[in-house]
Amino acid sequence: MQVVTSVGERRNTKEMEVENVFHMNKGVDHTSYAKNSLMQRTVTSKAGPIIEESAKKVYNTLRPECLMMAEMGCSSGPNALQVVSRIIDVIEETSQSINRQCPQFGVFLNDLLGNDFNTMFNLLPNFNKDLQEAKGSSCGPCFVSGIPKSFYGRVFPDKFLHFVHSSYSVHWLSQVPRGLVSENGEALNKGNIYIAKTSPPEVYNTYCAQFESDFMLFLRSRSTEMVCGGGMVVVLNGSINSDDSDSILELLGSTLQDMVLEGVIEQEKLDKFNMPFFTPTVEEVRKLVEAEGSFALNKLETFTVDWSVDTSQNLETRAKFVAKTVRAIVEPFLTTAFNHAVIDDLFLLFETRVKERIARKTGEFFTIVLSVTKKE
Repeated sequence: MQVVTSVGERRNTKEMEVENVFHMNKGVDHTSYAKNSLMQRTVTSKAGPIIEESAKKVYNTLRPECLMMAEMGCSSGPNALQVVSRIIDVIEETSQSINRQCPQFGVFLNDLLGNDFNTMFNLLPNFNKDLQEAKGSSCGPCFVSGIPKSFYGRVFPDKFLHFVHSSYSVHWLSQVPRGLVSENGEALNKGNIYIAKTSPPEVYNTYCAQFESDFMLFLRSRSTEMVCGGGMVVVLNGSINSDDSDSILELLGSTLQDMVLEGVIEQEKLDKFNMPFFTPTVEEVRKLVEAEGSFALNKLETFTVDWSVDTSQNLETRAKFVAKTVRAIVEPFLTTAFNHAVIDDLFLLFETRVKERIARKTGEFFTIVLSVTKKE
């Protein structure tokens, strides 16, 4: 694995593969992320009070004439712009309470090159119309731009940003961890696509090392790009325990293994396929923030969201919802490793496995919310 010694650009073949392939399902059809991201919207809504508190603190401290904010890992669909609207609301309310003119806003929507920015941009006319109708002259204009680049490295100039928000993004790694497949081609994590009950300890260690490298680079990069007193809120999928393997990706991996047994997918392809994903614990996140040293820790809180969000629905509805949510996220990865023709059958089987699982045991996404301030 390449060692990172600075915030400079870090690119290698494996990393570029992820950067070029990874994106949520595009468009607005029935399998798109735009139509299947209610779970992520629910997570962001639950984290909303901390986001608002951080944005308000930034404005009260810095009083910028134009507040520059970055939405890192914006994906496609309405979620990112709903967060932006929420931040603008709290800044306008705060400025009115202290009898100041509301600032202008520079909003930068950042994600990887393959992200469906067009779907995002098509939402902007209504976003601007709603903003104008709701705020009128009481709110400064909002200038929105798309920034297609990995946030694992520099994205903005020095001391440029006042506020950074990232939701359900930094648990995605810059690359599939090296070491999961040996030099002679032997797979270490056979039959799994992520850390699972049958994974050897080396798998967790390899994933953890990759997350530590990536998250430190993320923090160092944002530290350089943010002004002193600037705020950042990072919301990510986490784990209660370091060795907790009971994840939805383990269930997806076992579904793929079922398809191997049916002769639909080759065992070798599954053995060598691993997701670039890691769910850290609260303490792992805390230690990395403290080790990097550029940020003062304001809050580090957790909550859970049911896989299906709404547990009042029947099992069939909940299972279908979960399967569509997961498909919208991981389908682009799966189609690079396996035949595209198997995807529909895979997620029909996965839906059945989800239904069986939630019938006997609750499935929840454990979420970590990190709020920090850039130190002087």
